[in-house]
Amino acid sequence: QVQLVESGGGLVQAGGSLRLSCAASGSIISINVMGWYRQAPGKQRELVAGITSGGSTNYADSVKGRFTISRDNAKNTVYLQMNSLKPEDTAVYYCNFFVRGWPDPHVRDYWGQGTQVTVSS
Repeated sequence: QVQLVESGGGLVQAGGSLRLSCAASGSIISINVMGWYRQAPGKQRELVAGITSGGSTNYADSVKGRFTISRDNAKNTVYLQMNSLKPEDTAVYYCNFFVRGWPDPHVRDYWGQGTQVTVSS
C-alpha cells in the first residue's frame, strides 16, 4: 500500500506565496508522473501542474509563470511553489502519483488527502 501526505496549505494575501509538498511512503518501486490538481467550490477538479520522472513539466495556462512544480526522487516528494497568488487560486489542492509498487507491479494512481489554499483579496 502507498500513502501520500500533503502539507503547506494555508491562508495568504493576494500576491503572496505558498509552497506545497506531497510525500509518498509505502511499497514503492518507482513513481512515474507526479501531479497537482485543485478543486474550487462548485467546480470540477482540474490539473494544475505535472512532472514526469525525467523532469518534463506541464502547467495549466492559468498558473504558467507563477507556479513551479519540482520533485525529489530520493524522497518520493513533489513540490508546488506558488507565487503571485490570486483569489481565484483558492481551492483544495490534491497531489496525484502514478506508482509502481510491490508485490503488485501494476502502475496505480494514488491521491493525497487534500490541503486548503485560501487567497484573500
